[in-house]
Parts: sequence; structure tokens; C-alpha cells
Amino acid sequence: MTTVDNFADEASRARQEMVDKLVASGMITFDGVERAFRTVPREVFMPEGTGLEAAYNPDDAVAAKTDRHGQIISSLSAPFIQARMIEQADLASGMSVLEIGSGGLNAALIAEVVGLGGRVVTVDIDPDITTNAGKALDAAGYGGQVEVLLADAEHPIPGLGKVDAVIVTVGSWDVPPAWIDHLKPDGRLVVPLRMNNVTRSIAFRRVGDHLESTSLEVCGFVPMQGDGEHQERVFELPDPRGGVVKLQFDVMPEELSPLDGVLAKPRTELWSGVDIPRGVSFADLHLWFASFLPGFCRIAAGEGTELAEERRWFPFGAVADDGSFAYLAIGPASDGDGDEFLARGWGKGDAGPALVAQIQAWAAAGRPQPDSVAFWPNGSDHDFPEDAAVLVKRHGLVTISWPSAQ
Repeated sequence: MTTVDNFADEASRARQEMVDKLVASGMITFDGVERAFRTVPREVFMPEGTGLEAAYNPDDAVAAKTDRHGQIISSLSAPFIQARMIEQADLASGMSVLEIGSGGLNAALIAEVVGLGGRVVTVDIDPDITTNAGKALDAAGYGGQVEVLLADAEHPIPGLGKVDAVIVTVGSWDVPPAWIDHLKPDGRLVVPLRMNNVTRSIAFRRVGDHLESTSLEVCGFVPMQGDGEHQERVFELPDPRGGVVKLQFDVMPEELSPLDGVLAKPRTELWSGVDIPRGVSFADLHLWFASFLPGFCRIAAGEGTELAEERRWFPFGAVADDGSFAYLAIGPASDGDGDEFLARGWGKGDAGPALVAQIQAWAAAGRPQPDSVAFWPNGSDHDFPEDAAVLVKRHGLVTISWPSAQ
């Protein structure tokens, strides 16, 4: 029989073990963040029925709410990305912080970092989420340190004023003016920004009339709701077996009719000659594709499709005006050591060669990370490198600068 005391002991042990892993892996490097993660009882904020193993898994998020179709619309972020984003914000004792996207847990961690002299305001558009967050914060002892508000953070938060940091915990396609207006002149904005279907948690600092990145972290978040919601465009390719492959575009190509019936055409395969050691991340290649690959898209293969039965492929690809479609895959390297990138697809045309050309260009540039990402609000004086990738948003431009960019 598990007693309350036994459960508390088990939770404490699970919490310390989780933090030990996060410190050992370099996900936590700040003393204040480590102290917060060792203190805040994650289990108090979990949905009913969540076990300690799930609550303290350092790598996985926990779903908090789903819509009527079963899609996750709110979640408690994985511990590793919570830690990374709080460190990206460079918080210190006494600071004021606005959190956009509430659940209570992250706000409690922030409150521990900024201390009793700080201020934490967390907002969410969903009354169920704010109600549950408020109850959990009270139960965990942080009700007096965190203010929970029901609001659409696309717009200014009444009475908030200026804060030292804004931390966004939902996937955002854009940077609305309200977020920048709430920042102090030297403030920091941390946001999971969707850039042509690829998301990175970016720490921005204000430089003159625009924002420049100080760090990027690989991440994934449920999308923003409310007035800041942005729907990517989806084009469906019917598979002869009866299923559907969905291509998701940030900006839909003008003409996609040549793709009709492409999955019934002969398969294509084009090897790149670029190897990658097994176990080595190549997430920066995905962002390179988002920056430079014509016809870039994300891919979802439904049941009843040939693609769904394949292994060792990734949900990034491209379409071409000639009706060809290709996606990123890996296969055994010719020397037997590691893997080699290749483009597989359907339709003999430009899609496969274009994808391979970008793999080779990324490799030739030294397999780089981006030098910087910048956000230029509408009306700002655009002054960015000519070879930067430019993504048009509603409230401004996002530019991605790469070493030795094309």
C-alpha cells in the first residue's frame, strides 16, 4: 500500500534523478535553474492519472488537453526544453517575467528562479487551462508568487507594463508587436518560432528597431490559438493503396496540379554522396532546407500509404513545378561506416536533384548552424545581409543568416 509519505518520497527521488540526468546532459547549466527543478513538485501540475515516470521523464511532454479530434492543444513541456528556455531567457533574482501559454508548472519554475522579489505573470487563452494552473500553483505553494490571467496574448496585457523577459511556451508563427512593447529596452524574448514549418526556440534581444537571436534550441510545441493562430496550407496526395500523404506548406506553391497522381508514378532515388555518422544530429539541415530549398514542405504519411511503411526517412521534402516530389532519407554509407543522405520520391523531375543539391551545399558550407535569426517589425529599417533567407510574416520579416550562405 502506497502512503502519502511514500509517494512524496518516490516523487522527490524521481525529481532528483531527472535533474541529475538534465545536468549530466548539459540541458541544465545554471545553478538557479537546477535549484528550481530540484524544488518544484512536477507531479502536482500533472493531469489526473499521470504516473511519476511520465511526470519526471526528462525528454517527453505530457498532454494536458485535446480537442474533439484527439489532437493535443495544450501540454506540459518536456523538462529539457523548459530548462533550456528558462536559461535562454537569462533570468536572475528580482526579474519580472511574462509567460505566454500557461500550465502552471513552468511559471512555478520561473518563480523559483526570480525569487520572492520577482514578478511572474502567466496568461492563456483557454479558461480550463488557467483554472487548472491556478489550482495547481496554489497546491504547490506558488499561488502568491504567480499571477494567472485569461487573455489572448496576441494583444497587450492590460496593466502588465514592461517586463525583463517574455517566455512563450506555444508554437508561434509570428512575433506580434505586443510582445516587443512589453519588453524593457534590454529585455529578452524567448519564443518557439515556426520558420517555414521548422520550429526553433529562439532567444531574441532588442537591437535598435529589431530583434537579434542570441541562441537557438531544437524544439516542438503545440501551435498558438486565438488571433495569433496561423494555419499552414495542406495539399493531399492520394496513394494508390487508398491512403493519403499530406504535404504541409508555409506558403502554398501557385501550381500544384502537376502533382496529381504522382504517387502512382515510378519511384526515384538519388544518393547525395554526403555521409553522416550514426547518432549525430543533423537538425540544422532541416532549417537549411527551410531557408533555401524551393518547394519545401513537411510530410505526413497516413495509414495505407507506401511511405508510411518505409523506414529511415524524415518528414521534410520538396515539390517541383514539373510534378515531381522527393523527401529526405538515409541509407548505409558506401564504406559501411555511418549513413548517407539521399532523396527518394516519385516522378522523374527536379524535386530530387534540388533536394540533393541543398544537402551538398550544406555539407560544403561545413554543416553549419545559422549565424543568427533576426526579426524585423513592420516599419523597421531593414538592414540584413543580401544572402540571408527572408520569411515574410504578418507583423514583419524573419531573416536567417548562415555562414557561407548561397
